[in-house]
Amino acid sequence: MSTQVQDRIHDRRELTAVLLRALEQRHEVLDAIVDSEDHAEALTTVAGLLETTEAYAEAVLNLTFRRLTKVERRRIQTELKDLDATLEWTSTDRPASTGRNFRLRPFTETDEDAELFRRRCVEQVDDAGTQWSEERVEKERAEGLSRVDDESAAWFVCEDTEENTAVGMVFGELSGREVDVAIWISPDARKKGYGTAAVKHSRQELAAEFPGTVLVVRAPA
Repeated sequence: MSTQVQDRIHDRRELTAVLLRALEQRHEVLDAIVDSEDHAEALTTVAGLLETTEAYAEAVLNLTFRRLTKVERRRIQTELKDLDATLEWTSTDRPASTGRNFRLRPFTETDEDAELFRRRCVEQVDDAGTQWSEERVEKERAEGLSRVDDESAAWFVCEDTEENTAVGMVFGELSGREVDVAIWISPDARKKGYGTAAVKHSRQELAAEFPGTVLVVRAPA
């Protein structure tokens, strides 16, 4: 199963779980919506109530009354079980995809993070197909950190908390009302599910960093 297919399954699983929580907490959700001043406030409040992103909270706000019936709730529960069963065997092949021992931390100016960035840049080439020079790498790193300081970008290091190792990076760059998300996984850590885990965690982190924006995620390497 490809990483893209796994990502779609994870997305559907998370959305289904959020919808089920919303239906189980329908009275609290309805109170939160009614007490909100406008759509934006309702979105933020519901996302906080259900501990999810605003993208999934939007789906909750779009629920129709017919979805509140017992039959509909049972149908969603069945779908959630089916998705869990599907992901159970995919996680055997790519154990890191569950995200249980995975975290994102902010990229820093330390030598350790600079070296990780240099490893990532080994795979970068310019328009002529030439590998980036050391000067280009340092220039890109410095400019990226400057954008992070200006809050127009958010860079993260992907870590396996069980192994206590860095396995990749996530780059979020603000462009208008969109955030362009690029994911890089270290060659020796690929095909293990870290890309899927990075997609899942980056959506949560970047939605918090840039609320109200649309995340455009590029397929992980």
